[in-house]
Amino acid sequence: MTLYWIFILAAALTFLLTGVLLRYALRRNLLDIPNDRSSHTVPTPRGGGVAIVASFLGCLALLGSGREFVIFHIVVIMAGSLVALIGFWDDHGHIPARWRVLAHFVVAGFVMKWFGGLPILPILGVPIDFGWVGHLLATVYIVWLLNLYNFMDGIDGIASIEAITVCCGGALVYLLAVPRGSEWLMPILLLAAVSGFLLWNFPHAKIFMGDAGSGFLGLMMGVFSIHAAAAASELFWCWVILLGVFVVDATVTLLRRILRGEKFYEAHRSHAYQYATREYGAHWRVSLAVGMINLFWLLPFALSVAVGWVDGVVGVLLSYIPLIGLAFRYKAGADES
Repeated sequence: MTLYWIFILAAALTFLLTGVLLRYALRRNLLDIPNDRSSHTVPTPRGGGVAIVASFLGCLALLGSGREFVIFHIVVIMAGSLVALIGFWDDHGHIPARWRVLAHFVVAGFVMKWFGGLPILPILGVPIDFGWVGHLLATVYIVWLLNLYNFMDGIDGIASIEAITVCCGGALVYLLAVPRGSEWLMPILLLAAVSGFLLWNFPHAKIFMGDAGSGFLGLMMGVFSIHAAAAASELFWCWVILLGVFVVDATVTLLRRILRGEKFYEAHRSHAYQYATREYGAHWRVSLAVGMINLFWLLPFALSVAVGWVDGVVGVLLSYIPLIGLAFRYKAGADES
């Protein structure tokens, strides 16, 4: 089967499975009911992200064989399935935050064990082996990405557009830095799978992704970025740059809420993207703006790092400074009262 048809198959499978999940959610009354913390106004089915998980994991084995691919498949299938299962369970009821986070750390630790820890990373041109500290930092990094993706999945299309544009950028970065490698196939497969879901979720959502889908996407972004560092160490910084919108908004919001003494783990709508949605009166404007920032601001920085024009850490700092300014412009983490 050619790669072209594998990607089409992934998108088609996600689209069809999302339709099945929509009927399931309506039959089970699995709905997100709007409240004063919501960014939507109409009860909407949730849990459609399971289709992304099933499609991506189902098509992954079609991309190739060999020891490296098999190991990667095992890691992704086991870790991704567990994260999706936890999210699916939470979508159907409620799992206390402490148990969810504990499970996420177990998954992230498992991933890092299989990858052999954090690869050597260049810091301002100096290769640094972080040793066991790097293993711990990478585990926290994956857990943070997994959870921030869930935090940022609050308006129509935003999580899908983020995944599509970041994966597109990640594939281009791979092709520039490691042109003979096959690493670019995996982000393109995820891009294809998410595209099938986006048709149900944008511009007006018929179904939400839910924790199963958003947690899985966050995990995959972490896995891709660590895996990229093993192929070429500077590529880790490329993925960190590409994820800038979500990382900055979620991190600034979290820190400001902690500094005010709020229960940061409780539901809220004080992210910059949520304030922006209320200011502009439409989800689609903000979601598309995120995609545009990713493609026309962050991607050039990531490509510059990939070809060696800009140091990775410098690239992160330069690309993030305007994003931090936007986060404060749109009141990320500001008191909602």
